[in-house]
Amino acid sequence: MYRKGAQDKKRAKVFGKLGRELQVAAKEGGSDPDSNPRLRAAIAAARVANMPKDNIERAIKKGTGETDAGGYEEIRYEGFGPGGVALIVEALSDNRNRTASEIRTAFSKNGGSLAETGAVSFMFERVGEIRYSASAASDEAMFEAALEAGAEDVQSSADGHEIVCAPANLHAVAAALVKGFGDPGSTKLVWKPRSTVPVGEDDAQTLFNLFNALDDNDDVQSVSANYEIAEETMERLTA
Repeated sequence: MYRKGAQDKKRAKVFGKLGRELQVAAKEGGSDPDSNPRLRAAIAAARVANMPKDNIERAIKKGTGETDAGGYEEIRYEGFGPGGVALIVEALSDNRNRTASEIRTAFSKNGGSLAETGAVSFMFERVGEIRYSASAASDEAMFEAALEAGAEDVQSSADGHEIVCAPANLHAVAAALVKGFGDPGSTKLVWKPRSTVPVGEDDAQTLFNLFNALDDNDDVQSVSANYEIAEETMERLTA
């Protein structure tokens, strides 16, 4: 019973974050996913998470003003974590002061500190990212199709295919790949580190605690960081 309750709570948190993105996407670009790439990506992410159709439609209606809803504001926080790791936290909030206080607390309690906007973003590159499972296509087929569609890079492994492109080309590349391989696991804009910072075992554990604290915050939509942890260290931490 406890396990089911925990799973339900986790699912509700995921749906809540997806619902906010759907709402903001619909508010900005309208309710038609064919003409609103951000909404189309949000709907795809919601479907991958098995979010009920009714929940998706309700969030879109809130965004377009068909039903009463509070407005969400997009906010980006930048800071440093344990070991000098740079972090970018993206949030959707209906109360800027509350969110800022909670994010600051998460950093300070887990070996980090918030910084001014622009303090770390130069260490990252804004790119479009599309992910497919490894079973979606062979490495060669995905590589050729992605480059032909306008992608800049393709990385394939046993974990899946990661396609990277310019932000402006994200939805055009995704649309081309959908025709050949079906819906991707995710289609989104991400902050890609230009270089990484090696992190030792002690700092790595504290860094993961910071990630967990941020992920637990309902307002936080994504966290990007430029860390690198040795494989043997990861094995010990996850044992």
